[in-house]
Amino acid sequence: MTEHEHAGPGYASPEEARRQPREQVAYVACLYEGTGIDEPDFLAVVDTEPGSDTYSEIVHRLPMPNVGDELHHFGWNACSSACHSNLSRDKLIVPGFRSSRIHIVDVSDPRHPQIDHVIEPEELTGKTGLTGPHTIHCMPGDIVTVSMLGDSDGNTPAGFAVLDAKDFSVLGRWENDSDGVEFMYDFWYQPRANTLVSSEWAAPNTFKDGFDPADVAAGKYGRHLHFWDLEQKTRTQTVDLGDDGHIPLEIRWQHDPDSEQGFVGATLSSNIIRFSRPNGHWEAEKVIDVENQELGAWPLKGGVPGLITDLVLSMDDRDLFFSNWLHGDLRHYDVSDPKSPQLRSQTWLGGLLGRDGGHPKAEGPLNGGPQMLQLSLDGERLYVTNSLYSSWDNQFYRGLNGWMTKLDRQSDGSFAVDPSFFVDFTKVDTGPARPHEVHLPGGDCTTEIFP
Repeated sequence: MTEHEHAGPGYASPEEARRQPREQVAYVACLYEGTGIDEPDFLAVVDTEPGSDTYSEIVHRLPMPNVGDELHHFGWNACSSACHSNLSRDKLIVPGFRSSRIHIVDVSDPRHPQIDHVIEPEELTGKTGLTGPHTIHCMPGDIVTVSMLGDSDGNTPAGFAVLDAKDFSVLGRWENDSDGVEFMYDFWYQPRANTLVSSEWAAPNTFKDGFDPADVAAGKYGRHLHFWDLEQKTRTQTVDLGDDGHIPLEIRWQHDPDSEQGFVGATLSSNIIRFSRPNGHWEAEKVIDVENQELGAWPLKGGVPGLITDLVLSMDDRDLFFSNWLHGDLRHYDVSDPKSPQLRSQTWLGGLLGRDGGHPKAEGPLNGGPQMLQLSLDGERLYVTNSLYSSWDNQFYRGLNGWMTKLDRQSDGSFAVDPSFFVDFTKVDTGPARPHEVHLPGGDCTTEIFP
């Protein structure tokens, strides 16, 4: 398909996406769950336009209708893969991970989002038998697909839910045959490869109250990638990542629509793993290894893992960023050769190792560590927040203070902190909040999939 044939929402190609105007605001999912504050989670609108009188400030807050949702990952009603759709990219699909409630947010006015309506858990679970909504992806055929991490009781097996992208009714399950797949987390799909790939965390009941290392040895956490036939909606292959791949979370397929390779972050093993299909079968290999670090007060054998909790790939597939939430560093690699990534820059922001580089606008050292990442379409600006998951925040960083900052590309191609961009979420008038996932109004590097 040529660019001028793309009539639907989004962009005809990664190249067109990279040419879009700079984002003026960012949407941030903000949490009160786990903080002890009896307030609803909210969606924050942060001003990202340099020169603005409110640059780096929260210019609007949209509270959810209920307390206790634990907003997590969210996404769009329509994106670039919906090339033949008549829909506009004007709704955010914002799930509550703990409540299994899904909020439809109207962003027709980008600076003043409003609740359109809410899918209650009785409808979502009643029609799918699933709980724990996580990743949101719009898909061709005017549907929105949601990875669901637990069954109706918060155990396994997990699966996928499907929403109608026009009226947001719950259509049921996406998969026709899960074929023994127990765990779920993130997913990505590539239309030209007729493939969807999903990763694994654990059942919500395993991790919701905190992390117990014994659960890993007991097989309660995942270490597999599952590959699905996109048209038939059936699993075609599973790759066991072994000890190099404990808890594979975020998946980033290359944006090139002809690509048959991408990356996944193995969180506990702290490895970046490349998956590919060189001979008709999917394979996986470790391409980056983050070594554990010794720390005197650390209670577990083997030292502190980096804990790779998020990664993002630039629209031109050249730059890979990932966060080591426990170590406290954010790394940038050149992955022009995906088999041999080259470290380009490393930034320290909080963490347990005492190497925090801080921020000039912060009131003291940063706590937590770099966590959720979002990259602008042109690949020049990287947004960072520090909250992972309420009970894990409290377990590893007691009293975590929420913050958001931004890194900019430098003249030599490396990235460095913008000294003028810092959002202190402890200053929110309803009480200190914790920021999680970030999305940008025109789409971004974690939402755009091309036909």
